[in-house]
Amino acid sequence: MTIHNMAYQGKFDRELISAIGLPWDSFNVNGLEYFGGISFLKAGLQFADRITTVSPTYAHEIQSDEGGMGLGGLLRERAGVLSGILNGIDISVWNPETDPHIAYRFSAQDLAFRAANKAALQQQFNLASAPETPLLGVISRLSWQKGLDLLLEAIPTILSEGMQLALLGSGDRDLQDRYQAVARANPGRIAVVIGYDEILAHLIQAGSDALIVPSRFEPCGLTQLCALRYGAVPIVSRVGGLEDTIIDIGEADRSGHHATGFKFAPVTAEALAGTLRKANIAFHDKLTWRRLQLSGLATDVSWRNRAGDYAALYRDLIAARRP
Repeated sequence: MTIHNMAYQGKFDRELISAIGLPWDSFNVNGLEYFGGISFLKAGLQFADRITTVSPTYAHEIQSDEGGMGLGGLLRERAGVLSGILNGIDISVWNPETDPHIAYRFSAQDLAFRAANKAALQQQFNLASAPETPLLGVISRLSWQKGLDLLLEAIPTILSEGMQLALLGSGDRDLQDRYQAVARANPGRIAVVIGYDEILAHLIQAGSDALIVPSRFEPCGLTQLCALRYGAVPIVSRVGGLEDTIIDIGEADRSGHHATGFKFAPVTAEALAGTLRKANIAFHDKLTWRRLQLSGLATDVSWRNRAGDYAALYRDLIAARRP
């Protein structure tokens, strides 16, 4: 069984047991019963031979009472069969060298055309044409989980630091209204498109200088993987797969790997604002920023190795069931 997000659990009234043809003796604490109702997710976790989720850090987080969303105790009991395997992305679709959706194609060997994509993005969003201004991109569901309320609180920092923001997303009506109000109050600096547009999402990846993912919890996350692929430097919270896929600029020497972005903790507006200020300083150091971009572009975000991890797990399961 593979878990994506523990927040979505499939909880139903107990009367559904008869409708789905299960015996009533399955309604117990070691079966489907969950706070007086039934939970398909709990049943799956209870009876699966192996449990996977989409990042190692998230596999650890969901064993806590908070991260497990009520099922942390069960996952602690089943920790021996629980593992995290990172997601990947389709690198044939997310490829700046061949992408038909961006204004100008480019590669790690020649990043000059990223500037042209930035100009196209600024024009598309009616932002001021400013090559030397850091342009922050967001592609997200607008929700509490994704931390988009925290980014709203950090808007004064974005403005005071002389940055721009291009946001594409939809979700909570209140957040949508607040972002649109901020955009109206700051023309040329903050721009918001409500909804989802695949072509625009590709252009944001290709043209933004940094991509922000301030999630309160994130099983894996895909937008930061796309950002690495396009040379947009990720600014992310230290949770789930964001923790696993980005190497913070302050961790590179200790890890032995090259930095690919910025991470912040705790997941608060203050910590995010501080990291935005740090990123702004790094942006104006051209050598440092180029190193971040090139390290991201060199990162393997494909399914190549991750699919092999799933295949090995499935082979182990088959071998364990052989007489």
